[in-house]
Amino acid sequence: MKIEEAIKSKKFTSPQSKLIINLAYTASYFGHLHKHLLDPFDITIQQFNILRILRGHSPKTYSLKEITERMIDKMSNTSRLIDKLIQKGLVERIICPMDRRQVDIGITPEGIKLIALASEAMDQATMEHLSQLTLEEMDQLSSLLDKMRIN
Repeated sequence: MKIEEAIKSKKFTSPQSKLIINLAYTASYFGHLHKHLLDPFDITIQQFNILRILRGHSPKTYSLKEITERMIDKMSNTSRLIDKLIQKGLVERIICPMDRRQVDIGITPEGIKLIALASEAMDQATMEHLSQLTLEEMDQLSSLLDKMRIN
């Protein structure tokens, strides 16, 4: 669906405005899709992100700072999210025996199981949407998005 149809507007002040609106709409679209996909797993997209970060580094652990640096949503309250994941038994705090002030976070076996199931659901739904693009188009779009972010 074209952005003009999605937001029921035929005029944009500029191509730049149309692009930014289209990016925001598409990000919101996938955000809602992912939220609904994760509802049965009782985790948020930010919690999903933390579990994927930890699974990718398992069996090693990360500090809270390292997790925060790897988060997609930099505005997330990582400490609060970790607390919720601990309550659900999906991650655990590990106190360093050499320096008790250092606390790392690791994923539990339950967390690994849940992230595997949630990732499978996310991947299936995402692939249905991305099947409209060729692999070359996906690479091109990803490169263009990278190019837009001036850091």
